[in-house]
Amino acid sequence: MKKIVLSLAVVVTMFSCNSVKDVNTSTVSQAATLLSSLSSNSTVQQITSLFSLLDTNNDEAISSTEAIGSVADNFDVLDTDSSSSLNLTELTGLLSFLK
Repeated sequence: MKKIVLSLAVVVTMFSCNSVKDVNTSTVSQAATLLSSLSSNSTVQQITSLFSLLDTNNDEAISSTEAIGSVADNFDVLDTDSSSSLNLTELTGLLSFLK
């Protein structure tokens, strides 16, 4: 329940920001829902789906502005190559943070 409330808070906060004008609300909502359902038992397929939802500009990377929830919270740790973006392999590292 705590993850769902946190995810919804993140979504509401994102929509209150002026820098997120062109974000598809359905996609962000889907990403927040998927993110809240992830656990340490989640599959790479679920992470791949999350990656696709978060990569809103389709550049095959997740920037800090595209990240939400625990992805945003752990962005610097997940960004193992210090490129200021996450590739799919780096995002898969999120599974180690989930309980």
